[in-house]
Amino acid sequence: MRTIRHDQPNFDRLAKRYFDRRAAPSDSVRDLVAEVISAVGKRGDRAVLALTRRFDKAVLKPETMRVSKKELKAARKRASAGVQSAVAAALDNVEAFAKRSLRTDWSMRNAQGARVGEVFRPFQRVGVYVPGGSAPLVSTALMTAAIGKAAGVPEIVVCTPPGVDGAINSDLLYALGEAGATEIYKVGGAQAVAAMALGTATVSPVDKVFGPGNSFVVEAKRQLFGTVAIDLLPGPSEVLVLADASARADFIAADLLAQAEHGGDSQVAFVTDSEQLLEAVKEQLRIQAKQLVRQEQVREVLKRGTVVALVKDIRQGVALANAYAPEHLSLSVESDADILPQIHTAGAIFVGPYSPVAVGDFLAGPSHTLPTGGAGKSFPGLTAEMFQRRTSIVQIGPAAMRRSAPIVETFAAIEGLDAHGRSASIRVGER
Repeated sequence: MRTIRHDQPNFDRLAKRYFDRRAAPSDSVRDLVAEVISAVGKRGDRAVLALTRRFDKAVLKPETMRVSKKELKAARKRASAGVQSAVAAALDNVEAFAKRSLRTDWSMRNAQGARVGEVFRPFQRVGVYVPGGSAPLVSTALMTAAIGKAAGVPEIVVCTPPGVDGAINSDLLYALGEAGATEIYKVGGAQAVAAMALGTATVSPVDKVFGPGNSFVVEAKRQLFGTVAIDLLPGPSEVLVLADASARADFIAADLLAQAEHGGDSQVAFVTDSEQLLEAVKEQLRIQAKQLVRQEQVREVLKRGTVVALVKDIRQGVALANAYAPEHLSLSVESDADILPQIHTAGAIFVGPYSPVAVGDFLAGPSHTLPTGGAGKSFPGLTAEMFQRRTSIVQIGPAAMRRSAPIVETFAAIEGLDAHGRSASIRVGER
């Protein structure tokens, strides 16, 4: 755990180093992902299967890559009443939130009398990546595929990594079925993104790729942008807690540990203007960490991926938070109504002491697929409208054309494009 304090002579340099982040891959990640994409592009299924053996230690065949109806039926039978109830509750909130945020068609008359507007249609075939790894992220299935279903997408293709036995967690399969997945493939990592974007004999290409993943998945999406549309760049989980002396140390430590248990490249940050709270949170981290199951993952993140900062005031803390652009920002300050409008870059903001990030992860309604690694400076979190394709509509009648043509001819003359001008003037008669 790294600790920096505002009264250190080198505070500004350290704050910039640890908090001013820009999403950028390492050379090794970039090169390996480029190799994977090239292999899938050239050899299709053969490359995907070979890479699955290499990275996931699972041996599959083209005919076993896709989850069968029999496997889905078995997963449904195995789902406990508790799992079914939790999935249903989350789906209700996710779908309701998604439907409220969909864009709707509109039109108006412009100054010349032309009818202009926008129409929104769902993408016809999307790909969704659901991470596996050390934990079956059932909630991610709901907060990606289910949003596509709410938006009216007819074909929702899901890729998720298999275990070494070539199988996918039963509860995850159940959730994917409930969320509206129409095809599910036992493929993970950068090769899954490449398969969905480029297509193989088994996996037909999609129009847009959604979902979070590790640094390799994120880099695959970055490199394939343009070949296929992408949602955003959601990588390893992270949280920043911004708190003042009014906050509870035990609550803050619990939120930090909830993200730390993801392990790997997860990032945890805590910023406060109260030295007493800072020390109390450190103590709570030590106490609570000993009680958790995922000890190894938590220790790794607390050691390598955690930074805490004592700032001179909350205003300085807000500046650090905006520079950090956290996936999740937990705001626990007495004057949250004043501070909230000053936060510009967070993927999601959890306001007040009784708003743990975990409720957003699993239940609240907004998608937990959010920008990480500083990408929040450029990208929003996943929304229903990302599953819609926008098209502008222009309809011009004779009267509107007469009023528009002289203006079009002026622009055409300025730009030296006489055919453009004539395409307007020919409709109203030569002058």
